[in-house]
Amino acid sequence: MRDDPLVIALVARVVGGDQAAWNELVERYAPLVWSICVKYRLDRSEIDDVGQSVWLLLVENIGSLRQPAALPGWLATTTHRECLRALRSARRHDHADMPPADELPASQDTATIEQEIMAAEESAAVRAAFSELPPLCRDLLAMLVSDPPCPYADVSAALKIAVGSIGPKRSRCLQLLRRSPHLVAIIESGAWDIGVGQARGEQGG
Repeated sequence: MRDDPLVIALVARVVGGDQAAWNELVERYAPLVWSICVKYRLDRSEIDDVGQSVWLLLVENIGSLRQPAALPGWLATTTHRECLRALRSARRHDHADMPPADELPASQDTATIEQEIMAAEESAAVRAAFSELPPLCRDLLAMLVSDPPCPYADVSAALKIAVGSIGPKRSRCLQLLRRSPHLVAIIESGAWDIGVGQARGEQGG
């Protein structure tokens, strides 16, 4: 995993007692916790219980993390463990209600956990970068990445811009997005790039 300075700084602020940083951290990684819970076919109340346990454990342990950048991995591993604990606890008296063994997630190896973390980091980075765009860029990209995308005529009427300027404005907005410090490290790694296709997936969340 890359040592994201934004994550390191966020953890430092949380350890220092910054409540806003804690809220930001939970917002950033709640989708990661949720996505792992869904793989275990937990119901909503079980997911809520697992989430509460994970965040409480983080409160207890965040000050002792040897490497702040390891936080996403800690969260993923802890969530997997708490999901298994929830399944065993809720269904130990009713094995008939236990999902078949072949429908439970396989043992999570390092590669799988890293993939989950990277997906969550990319999602969080795009949301953060998007939130910092000028309002016109946010509105324009949101309309263009809706499903289905809004016709240019509708975009023109809603945003009061000429149809012929939509393409160039979209390009400029995407360039701003690419230059966001939230995305620079991911893009420079060569593993990922941002375009309208990627933005489409993030705006729904």
